[in-house]
Amino acid sequence: MEEIDALLTESRTFPPPPAFAAAAHGNTRDPWSRADADYEAYWAEQARALEWITPWKQVLDWKPPHAQWFLGGQLNVAANCVDRHVRGPARNKAAIIWEGEPGDRRTLTYWDLFVEVRKFANVLTSLGVHKGDRVGIYLPLIPECAIAMLACARVGAIHSVVFGGFSPESLRDRMNDAEAKVLITADGGYRRGQIVPLKRNADKALAESPTVTHCVVVRRLAAGVVDDTFSQMQEGRDHWWHRLMEGAPAGHEPQPMDAEDPLFILYTSGTTGKPKGIVHTTGGYLTGVASSTKLVFDLKDDDVFWCTADVGWITGHSYLVYGPLANGATAVMYEGAPDWPEKDRFWSLCEKHGVTILYTAPTAIRAFMKWGDAHPKKHDLSRLRLLGSVGEPINPEAWMWYHEVIGGGRCPIVDTWWQTETGSIMIAPLPGATVTKPGSATQALPGYAVTLLDSAAKEIGIGGGLLAVTKPWPSMLRTLWRDDARYVSTYFSKWDGRPDLYFPGDGAKRDADNYLWILGRVDDVLNVSGHRIGTMEVESALVEHPAVAEAAVVGRAHELKGQALCAFVTVREGQLTSLALRDELREFVARKIGALARPDDILFSADLPKTRSGKIMRRLLRDIAEGRALGDTTTLADPSVVAGLKAQYEAQES
Repeated sequence: MEEIDALLTESRTFPPPPAFAAAAHGNTRDPWSRADADYEAYWAEQARALEWITPWKQVLDWKPPHAQWFLGGQLNVAANCVDRHVRGPARNKAAIIWEGEPGDRRTLTYWDLFVEVRKFANVLTSLGVHKGDRVGIYLPLIPECAIAMLACARVGAIHSVVFGGFSPESLRDRMNDAEAKVLITADGGYRRGQIVPLKRNADKALAESPTVTHCVVVRRLAAGVVDDTFSQMQEGRDHWWHRLMEGAPAGHEPQPMDAEDPLFILYTSGTTGKPKGIVHTTGGYLTGVASSTKLVFDLKDDDVFWCTADVGWITGHSYLVYGPLANGATAVMYEGAPDWPEKDRFWSLCEKHGVTILYTAPTAIRAFMKWGDAHPKKHDLSRLRLLGSVGEPINPEAWMWYHEVIGGGRCPIVDTWWQTETGSIMIAPLPGATVTKPGSATQALPGYAVTLLDSAAKEIGIGGGLLAVTKPWPSMLRTLWRDDARYVSTYFSKWDGRPDLYFPGDGAKRDADNYLWILGRVDDVLNVSGHRIGTMEVESALVEHPAVAEAAVVGRAHELKGQALCAFVTVREGQLTSLALRDELREFVARKIGALARPDDILFSADLPKTRSGKIMRRLLRDIAEGRALGDTTTLADPSVVAGLKAQYEAQES
């Protein structure tokens, strides 16, 4: 049985504030009506907001599970994100406001970006990069990330950004799979006051990456630590970014790209241990991110948009670089940790740069809750007008805290569901038209067809089931790099004989108002005494308790129930843990969503194991709960957290 029991209820609703709705881009049901009336015409309308070199001849060619969008059309992503804006009033507008963790700052106008991107496009050409070649990018979160990505798009090269926190081995594997020709890195970056030795890591990776013939190095660190410690430059292979740029010509014409030409490869983790190279193409991807940025975030010309993600993740690709810049927006980019040097760094940045739209992860929001209200209350956040959530389901208590403490009760919240594979947001409220509910991503956006199915592909009305996408969409992945068979088996084989159904791997529930509530990965759904329970609902119930800041729930084998619930809980600052609190939390969950969801085990922890992008590594928690040897911990932000948890859990069990 694939149906999922829906246990948690949420009755609070928040209509769009009248003044916000009156000025919003989408403040009626009209976008959905247009998309429902003529699906392809709707997406053609969204695509026409871009600048095309050659018009398309056909909107969609769908041969399940392969789609092609805007066939025959040609455009260039860099020209759409930069060139067209410098021909208008945005020429001298701030495109990127950047702040480094140590406090250094730079602002690049659209004209500055235009100059830098064209020069670096010429640098790439001088290094032998041509249309279709792959270029690796392994940088801290600095403006050169966006410049490098846009320069690749300008010359028609396929970029593959690797998050700067990944190990040399992870970088090596990605460069080899893509057969990259050039790697762009930096001497180092800053994280919590420490230097991340990117060039040193890159050297280790390149020792086993035979296709990389050139390495371009951005000087990020202060003079004096560069040459001796972090940047051993290899003659003939390595080049300083600034020296190449000094001699680069300023003029460069953008390469016309077919709509279906690949724009980038972004590797994401796979169950086999071999990363999956997600391939996104030019016309459809840019259509999806440009239209969703404007509609979901109600983007206006005077907005200052801060998506807090790194460009090493899809969120940074879509809503830090391509989506905002395609719309001529001002984007904030911050290099460091949210709690360095103090726990109010995010709110200081919001105040200093006049941020109006903030888009961040539930993990970060729960960390802010844990640290207390005093930190945001030290700062003037009155310019904020819209808040967003991304990365995983947001529990209602975190949603409410975000709404009241950060948004002052006046800012709509857009809780967004999407994936690396989908390219752009698929389920989210339109802030001027949708009544929101804490914890619900609400409904599919106009032009997206999302439903709930059971294991036989029968549609589920009210209740829990498997999330499915029933129509292609422009920003969807086209394949996995050089592994189309894995593309088909991973995403289009859940329902036998239905290659038209995309399965994202998530469960969800639908309520009586036709709202969707994401329950998380189906792998995280537990079988407890014959009931299928989504861990998100149990975690949400725990976090609703005033003592709890964050919780992660996993299952372990149980001879009677099939699986027992194990909860790993972090409490708010100043809250003491005790056996009495443990028992209180168990009963609190039972009262909120039923006795069958009462956790068998609760372990208090100062922190939970998270990846460097902030996602909780439930796989490792399952290893701890089952008493297994710990799996791979190389992607963790702090591997010591896992060892400490394992020791605690074993002591409790004994």
